[in-house]
Amino acid sequence: MKHFYLHSLRCAFVLAGLLFGFAMSAQNIEKTTPEAVGLDAHRLQHADACIDKAIREGRTPGAVLAVVRHGKIGYLKAYGRRQTLPSPLPMTENTIFDMASCTKSMATTMAVMQLLEQGKLRLNDPVQLYLPHFQNWKEGQADSVAIRIVHLLTHTSGLPAYAPVADLQKKGRFPDAERQMNYIETCRRNEKPACDMQYSCLNFITLQHIVEQITGQSLRDYCAEHVFQPLHMRHTDFIPCAPNKQGFWVETDKPRWMKRGEKADNTPLAPTEKQPNGQILCGIVHDPLARVMNGGISGNAGLFSNAEDIAVLCAMLLNGGSWQGRQILSPLTVEKMQQIPAGFEAFGRCLGWDKSSPYASNKGDLLSDAAFGHTGYTGTSIVIDPKNDLAIILLTNAVHPIDKTNVVRLRAEVANAVAGSVTQ
Repeated sequence: MKHFYLHSLRCAFVLAGLLFGFAMSAQNIEKTTPEAVGLDAHRLQHADACIDKAIREGRTPGAVLAVVRHGKIGYLKAYGRRQTLPSPLPMTENTIFDMASCTKSMATTMAVMQLLEQGKLRLNDPVQLYLPHFQNWKEGQADSVAIRIVHLLTHTSGLPAYAPVADLQKKGRFPDAERQMNYIETCRRNEKPACDMQYSCLNFITLQHIVEQITGQSLRDYCAEHVFQPLHMRHTDFIPCAPNKQGFWVETDKPRWMKRGEKADNTPLAPTEKQPNGQILCGIVHDPLARVMNGGISGNAGLFSNAEDIAVLCAMLLNGGSWQGRQILSPLTVEKMQQIPAGFEAFGRCLGWDKSSPYASNKGDLLSDAAFGHTGYTGTSIVIDPKNDLAIILLTNAVHPIDKTNVVRLRAEVANAVAGSVTQ
């Protein structure tokens, strides 16, 4: 009888452990009330009002707002519609968005900073060390000036803002990442490195190729293995794509959340822009370079994610690079990433993120000077304020069904409203 009792007790403990583990895996980050993390729920209604007004004015069909504080989600709310065409569908808190240029910070920068702390690259390394055909800046007979990793991360390389997608398409089959990289390696440099800040997608496509050269993995596989899976970010992935015979873009591989057999889920995706051929992009990256030339896996854009997953990434960064016992980055690396490099103060960019450049209006007016963040063209925004242990995630589908991209002011208004809700 005694043995039966002990066996039953052990089974109960095992079952409790399994249930606890399941609960932890099902909820990767705790959700709580605003008051539990020092926020005023009544004051947060100002953020609701700003978003509702933007929806009424047609600036975006819908949005999801998540506020992270003290390692928990203190506020999570969906607004409006995730889709208006071909039929209206409501926005949900778990909707997955095309993160657009937030890919630069969430994926490419995370990979670069990990390689930096592993001794596999240095900030002052010339790009030519990894990509021998990459041309330095040169004007006339003057000696060439090397473009370095730090220039790419801070958008001070002198590379042009974008590449002529239509011209590159005409030169052969697509997607063709190699042809795109050949263009970047040899295109005209607009400025001498570290003389001006020109935001450029080409900087982060170059960083993608450096990461892939060093690791021998695609950016998608590297980030999944070393960032997203360790953080249990189950709804974050690049979605490879290519055009079919009819000219419509289709997935060439399913996202990871759809590849779990019986556990695969159909979490909704927010569609983006209607194309000239009538296709409404959904689960296909909106950015033309990422889609047409890189086939959905690109250092500048292409990542899909939702508010809860992004909340985990933000909580990890606010916790010195650690989350639930998993060290993604060293605290020293996280601190360095948030700092504008010495001599680059005039440009306002820290390593892979924005701190005080003209693009940093999503921080609003009330957060601390330590705050940093990034935005995405589709209507996404992330702001992290280490001093106040606060992160604000605003995801909109502003380019659906047509490209309005009119949420710049909304981001600042919401940031101010959230900052105004902080009580302690």
